[in-house]
Amino acid sequence: MAGNGGGAAIGIDLGTTYSCVGVWRQDRVEIIVNDQGRRTTPSYVAFTDTERLIGDGAKNQVAMNPTNTIFDAKRLIGRRFSDESVQSDMRLWPFKVVAGPGDKPMIEVTYKDERKKFAAEEISSMVLLKMREAAEAFLGSTVENAVVTVPAYFNDSQRQATKDAGSIAGLNVMSILNEPTAAAIAYGLEMNVGNDGDKNVLIFDLGGGTFDVSLLTMKQGVFEVKATAGDTHLGGEDFDNRMVDFFAEEFRRKQKKDITGNPRALRRLRTACERAKRNLSSTSQTTIEIDCLYEGIDFSTTISRARFEELNMDLFKMCMGPVETCLADAHMEKSSIHDVVLVGGSTRIPKVQEMLKDFFDGKELCKSINPDEAVAHGAAVQAAILSGNATEKIHDLLLLDVTPLSLGVGVVGGVMSVVIPRNTAIPTKKEGGFTTVADDQTSILFKVYEGERAQITDNNLLGEFRLANIVPAPAGVPKVNLCFEIDRNGILHVLAENKATGQTSRITITNENGRLSKAEIDRMLQEAEKYKAEDEELKKKIEAKNALELYVYKLKSAIKDQNIILKLSLADKRETEDAIEKAIHWLDCHQFAKIDEFEEMKHYLQNIWNPIVTKVYQ
Repeated sequence: MAGNGGGAAIGIDLGTTYSCVGVWRQDRVEIIVNDQGRRTTPSYVAFTDTERLIGDGAKNQVAMNPTNTIFDAKRLIGRRFSDESVQSDMRLWPFKVVAGPGDKPMIEVTYKDERKKFAAEEISSMVLLKMREAAEAFLGSTVENAVVTVPAYFNDSQRQATKDAGSIAGLNVMSILNEPTAAAIAYGLEMNVGNDGDKNVLIFDLGGGTFDVSLLTMKQGVFEVKATAGDTHLGGEDFDNRMVDFFAEEFRRKQKKDITGNPRALRRLRTACERAKRNLSSTSQTTIEIDCLYEGIDFSTTISRARFEELNMDLFKMCMGPVETCLADAHMEKSSIHDVVLVGGSTRIPKVQEMLKDFFDGKELCKSINPDEAVAHGAAVQAAILSGNATEKIHDLLLLDVTPLSLGVGVVGGVMSVVIPRNTAIPTKKEGGFTTVADDQTSILFKVYEGERAQITDNNLLGEFRLANIVPAPAGVPKVNLCFEIDRNGILHVLAENKATGQTSRITITNENGRLSKAEIDRMLQEAEKYKAEDEELKKKIEAKNALELYVYKLKSAIKDQNIILKLSLADKRETEDAIEKAIHWLDCHQFAKIDEFEEMKHYLQNIWNPIVTKVYQ
């Protein structure tokens, strides 16, 4: 599927904790820096009394405004409020999550003294908008087309919700690309692999909130995914949570005070734990020091790498299970793997690297690609190919992906009958035979599910449809053929055909259940435009305020310049000084003035100073 206009297409790694954007330009990928000059942007959105902040600005004020600063939206997207993982996470988040229509989780915040509710798609769309704006500033043109990445183990609902987030951000999402597959593209191009024979590569992708393992075979520009496995609820955030719990208990034990009910104290502790976790990747011990953590009490302690590893050992061990599953599904031995590539910031943890190295019998791990940028790098390449902007270097690159979860229908007894097993290469087409379960049954209701559990209640319902006009007959006599087809874009089409009559019924799975309706997306698009206009207004106001301050201190510096002072009359000097003092006092009292008021004050100063400086230089 090619893009339709909008100039260059970008690749966005929409991460749980950090996001990254890249573009294919001048025969290579360029990772785009944000307005702070950083190559990755925190996936944070904050709401205050006066403004909305996204990225670095949002994360920088999180300790002051924890209940209205949203992060981890990726852990909510496409899920139900009643999901066990959502209920578990809610206990750790300082912001409030409530049940919305259709069991949809909604994030509740106070913005400009109003209570507002946002879907996870809206929060993610704000992060995507930030990445889009960074790309537009870098390219100097409008960007409409993008490839957005998701964990390989995201289910259909989560993928569709991510596409909705892109739509709300005003992007045409050309493709949803699996993160490890994107990282494999980056690795393959960087290392120029596959030109001298097949190369089996295992991508180990452990990020802030999700974990994926994918095994690919690369040969002459063909990237074929053999198997994928993972956990969409495991990552660096979970390691931070263990540390926060540990130190909150230590504080309670030492000070006899419980900080777990204080969002601000918990947020400051979490920030310190994140920093300590990073430090422990390069040192054996680090210190945590927080002034006035709670009720004026300072908190100072140390943590060793050994203690950190002990706190998280069960989580680290969980990372090895999907590696085994992936190898088994691909029918490969450890010895067949040529390279193990590390992707995601959490792969910097020494114990994770050690366990993975031991699993592969001492094999050296590949650290040649940037774990924070590899996914965006691969997404940018795929975006260039889909938009028709590919150069000769990537023009013939071919991706052969797999379906991450089994697909099938519910049958008698509440069991799921699998039609397409997980890790089947796509596009694919598979068929199965079904029949009636009751005498004289004239129709069959097919419910389509995805998942790996035996019972349909444990799996995810994608959609349902009915095949009618079956000729009455004893149970088991009518023959119905069910055909599952997944196209290159990962869209599932299901067709049921009555063999006796040729009668057919079909469904294309768009997973409308729990998805935003067109009306809701249109409303969110309008609100996004409103927020964007408010952000622009605020930006112009800040620019006007900064321009005034700059002019004030420029004048203050000018009247201290000896070359100018000697040419100024006493009256002119006093008039300028009085005007400067008046402007400084006005600024102190009018921090939230309107744009024209800032400009008016600047004009007032200019009207005083310009005639004076003209006389000086005559």
